[in-house]
This record gives sequence, structure tokens and C-alpha cells, in this order.
Amino acid sequence: MLDTLIIGFDRALRTLSGTAMPARPVPGAKLPETVLEPHERRQAAGLMRVNHTGEVCAQALYSAQALVARDPEIRARYDRAAREEEDHLAWTQTRLAEMDDRPSLLNPLWYAGSFAIGLVAGVAGDRTNLGFVVETERQVEEHLTSHMDRLPQNDAKSRAIVEQMRDDEARHGAMAIEAGALPLPYPVRRAMRAAADVMRAVAYRI
Repeated sequence: MLDTLIIGFDRALRTLSGTAMPARPVPGAKLPETVLEPHERRQAAGLMRVNHTGEVCAQALYSAQALVARDPEIRARYDRAAREEEDHLAWTQTRLAEMDDRPSLLNPLWYAGSFAIGLVAGVAGDRTNLGFVVETERQVEEHLTSHMDRLPQNDAKSRAIVEQMRDDEARHGAMAIEAGALPLPYPVRRAMRAAADVMRAVAYRI
């Protein structure tokens, strides 16, 4: 428990201070930067800010879920997934900087709220906790697919990042199913979607 607390605290500091370091290179890093029209740049930056905020939330969720997980193997799975999500956090932050834009100003609030949700999900038991991962990753995969439709077609660098993120999220969801996830009730899934919609709408602008 102490080790998990220390890891979680370190992860929170890296997440909120903007010092996350990727273990994998940024997808599309070697692609040339394309010239975007001002409205295209605003659109791309807004979408990447939403994605960055989603990764802030992922760090909080996985930290909280690992903290209360009963099975050491499941806790280890959360830690491995969180490390890959930290790649996503760093990649989206890098892309925002390349576009001379910034992360959401409300990231500390998103982190705190997501951590609380992760604790509640974890207290319900490991299989319900895993079910929460499955639903979260399914919804994230859906919204990343929608971003592929909304990103400017010539913004190859952003599109490469989003595509790799989507592949990773699908794998995390499959991991949770393999580990024995229980399906969540429809009202819980609907509430999760509503909360995510609010986050995306606000983070796009603030």
C-alpha cells in the first residue's frame, strides 16, 4: 500500500506539473509540420487539449484504482496501463506546445474528480473496477475515432498521435475483459458518458 501511495503521488506530480516523460517516441515525430489555416489550428489544438485532459483523468483513475485493488496482479495491470497512458499525456502535451497552445487550465480539478471516481469504482470490487476500465476505454476509443474525423486532414502529426492512442486504449479495454471485468449497469454507463461530455466541452475551450 505504501509503495502504491508513493507511486501515485509521484504520478500526480508529473501529471499536473507537465513533466511526464514518454517511454515511447512521439508518433509522427518525424513527419513534416504542415501549414494549417487559423481555424484549423484552433480546431486541432482544442481537440488535442481534450485528449490531454483525458490522459490527466486516466492517470488519476488508474492511480486510484490501483490504490484500492485487492488483487496484486490486477494492481500490476493498472500500473502497466497507467505507464502507457503517461506516454499519451506527454505526446499530447508535446503536440500542444508545437501548436503554441496550452493544456486545460482546469486539469487539477479534472484530476481530483477522476481520482474520486476511481476510488468509488475500486471500492465496489476488483471485477466491477475492471468493468469501469472497459467502459471508460470503450468511450475513449469512440471519442478518439470521432477526433480522427474532426482533425484537419493535413494535420498528419496530430492524427498519428490520436491513432496510436486509440490502438492503446482498445488494448487496455481488452486487458480488463481478459482479467474478468463485470459489465456495468446502463445507468452507470450513461452517467459516465454524461460526465465525459461535460469534460470534453469545457476542456476544448478552457
